[in-house]
Amino acid sequence: MNPENPHYTLGRIRFLIECIDCFRNSKSLPEALCYVPKEVLYKFWKDSTFSNAPPGRSQYIVSVWQLASQLQRKKLFDIESKRGTCIKATGEEYCNTHGLWVKLNREQIQEYNSSCESTEGWILLCKQPEGGERLVPVETPERLQRQQQLFGYDYKPCKRWEQVVDVQYSLHLGAKPKVADRDQDAVQKLRYVPPTWTFECDEDLVHYFYDRIGKEDENLGSVKHLVDSVDVSSFSDEANVWCLTDGDNDTFWESEGNQGHHWIRLYMKKGTIVKKLFLTVDATDDNYMPKKVHVYGGDRENLKKLTDLIVDETLVGDLCVLEDMMVHIPIIEVRIMECVDGGIDVRIHGLKIKSSRERDLGLNVDMFQATNLVRYPRLEGNEPDVLYRRAVVIHRFLKILDNLLHHLVPAWDHTVGTFSHVKYIKQFLLLSKRRTALIAQSLKDSETSKPNFMPKLYINRRVAMEHRNNPSLDSTNKSAVFTQMFEGLKPSDKYEKPLDYRWPARYDQWWECKFISEGIIDQGGGFRDSLSDISEELCPSSAESPVPLPFFVRTSNQGNSTGEARDMYVPNPSCREFAKYEWIGQLMGAALRGRELLVLALPGIVWKQLAGEEVRWSKDFPAVDSVLVKLLEAMETMDKETYEFKFGNELTYTTVLSDHSVVDLIPDGSNAIVQYEDRKEFIRLVQKVRLEESKDQIQGMRAGLLKVVPQAVLDLLTWQELEKKVCGDPEISVEALKRLTRFEDLEQSDTRVKYLWEALTNFTNEDRSRFLRFVTGRSRLPAPIFIYPDKSGPTECKLPSQCTYSLFLFCSAKLCEEKLRYAAYNCVAIDTDMVPWEE
Repeated sequence: MNPENPHYTLGRIRFLIECIDCFRNSKSLPEALCYVPKEVLYKFWKDSTFSNAPPGRSQYIVSVWQLASQLQRKKLFDIESKRGTCIKATGEEYCNTHGLWVKLNREQIQEYNSSCESTEGWILLCKQPEGGERLVPVETPERLQRQQQLFGYDYKPCKRWEQVVDVQYSLHLGAKPKVADRDQDAVQKLRYVPPTWTFECDEDLVHYFYDRIGKEDENLGSVKHLVDSVDVSSFSDEANVWCLTDGDNDTFWESEGNQGHHWIRLYMKKGTIVKKLFLTVDATDDNYMPKKVHVYGGDRENLKKLTDLIVDETLVGDLCVLEDMMVHIPIIEVRIMECVDGGIDVRIHGLKIKSSRERDLGLNVDMFQATNLVRYPRLEGNEPDVLYRRAVVIHRFLKILDNLLHHLVPAWDHTVGTFSHVKYIKQFLLLSKRRTALIAQSLKDSETSKPNFMPKLYINRRVAMEHRNNPSLDSTNKSAVFTQMFEGLKPSDKYEKPLDYRWPARYDQWWECKFISEGIIDQGGGFRDSLSDISEELCPSSAESPVPLPFFVRTSNQGNSTGEARDMYVPNPSCREFAKYEWIGQLMGAALRGRELLVLALPGIVWKQLAGEEVRWSKDFPAVDSVLVKLLEAMETMDKETYEFKFGNELTYTTVLSDHSVVDLIPDGSNAIVQYEDRKEFIRLVQKVRLEESKDQIQGMRAGLLKVVPQAVLDLLTWQELEKKVCGDPEISVEALKRLTRFEDLEQSDTRVKYLWEALTNFTNEDRSRFLRFVTGRSRLPAPIFIYPDKSGPTECKLPSQCTYSLFLFCSAKLCEEKLRYAAYNCVAIDTDMVPWEE
């Protein structure tokens, strides 16, 4: 069965909709998703790829154990299997730290040992190996598909859950393919939903698994830590081998040799086992783009082909060329056999490796022990086996979702809508394997060339500061940096095109700033400072500062100092300046596409609506007004006597919005008393109005976002990822700063550098945020920092940023800490004796 057949694609979409409904309503998932065959034949397989693999034997002993999940297992009996014969078991699998197990039912146990009375037994298919033999299914999915295409669908019944999904949910002309008998007990275990289980539990399970092993981008180890050396067939003068490991996708290794004779050879560190090997490629390289790749591995004198693949000619991003190795491979050689359009030389923009010292068997029941679930209270109290099986079906669901993802999100050039059900399972996309490439491709397809000229803005930050301190002096807000820039970026005439903000990511300065009465040659620092000023005006970081612009208001939690997220803002329900909300959305989109940040302290309820996710009262609104949420919860459950005592005839059909304005919930609601019997309707109306209080303003911001970022990208990003891409990481740890710091002609062991890290360790997160802005113009990560020694003296080192600051790191870490903190809080303006307006 070809999954690309339109009939199967439509069938899988129908199946996907049913699954999403089951997840949202905590119902048992479809039987097809939980299918387990009643009988599977297994045979021994020897990994012959490597010369050090043990020789095959003529006879094998397989132990059958009473339970796979107990630490102290009881052996039931041994099965003697001759070479070439098969072992019969069910398709129910179970993975723990010992390895991957498969179950024997009562009938199968009786077949091998008639005197054994046990109702189930378990055999180990494979363990964390160092190579050699393991049990594998006789019929692989690929072989079965070839046989069915050759002999007809009824040649062998379907035994894979993916095939069962296609059979049951796709339309067929004639008879449907047969499905092998299912193991009802195993199916019911996978379909089981605990009584207290909710959709939020599934989302927590996804986040837990993602935090444990799913963050591939973060777990991709630096190649330098995993290989002893990297060698290449040839290279051009300016595109050397180091470009493969510098972490910069804008650089590349370029070969310089004969067509079809280009290779990259990795000498792996002892014990490293490759889980995934990626090449970073870029379709815009034209005929330098690789088309056909072979991967070889083994010992120096015994390289054997491991895999070969044809590269998607439109790919921009990471290409997985090797995965799921079970043993250490001393040498891996990637051979580029052919380039696009017959190109002679090849360009590769980077190498990434995900590895482990052991075979990663995927989901593991032991990872769900109670001690690991402290951060996930909704998952605590559930048996590890229950969580493990729930994770299994989620991963099956994600496999179908990944297969359909490119059908479900709209293209940049012809968007007619979005598959609406995607918004319900956004958090599941964290575990998608295809999402990253789709996002990169969508951004690349919608990219425009950089502007022909850089806009030049003259900003008076002194009058902006006066306005920030006392906004009541200027009701038009024309003195604010935000307004000065908004007006300054407008086209000067009808022939000038407005900025589209869809330029390449490497275009990292969108305009040039001239700050009146401040001396600065803007080489990027002034531009970044202007973004920081806008952020501070829109959402002031200090709770004592007035809000100088009307676009956002403080949440009730911030005003009352109650609940969570006390430093957040929401769009002002009364502000109708939608053109400026749209521009804010465009700046968000530009930050997402590029390397700059627009730090806006907005709660999740706002980011969810921007990303197109579903908003829920009980989950999302406590971050805005936790007092109101608790009040309505208490009102719903209180008795009539308590209600009348607390509210009497004073509660009317009105509610107070975040900007403190009062609105009617029904016509003439201020004159209508809420009776006890009508309180639930009142609660429903309040929730609806408050959830939608900033709907128009958020729609304006989203409209601006969609002018810059394809809808497909917003469909594929979770709200947390959208916030992080626009605002950066709010947590600034010393370890993160160390990872982002680059040294030039200076050793990390230098005393001055040690003092710097010791000082930053003693800083609070706010201190480090101020320090980061002082040296980079940014308040959040990521922000690269470069440190190099000053040639003028041995006790001085420099941190180049908006300007070049010389930091004399004194004779102690304590003194260094004091001076850095003073600079971070007091040296923000860039004042010199320069004449205003001077070029």
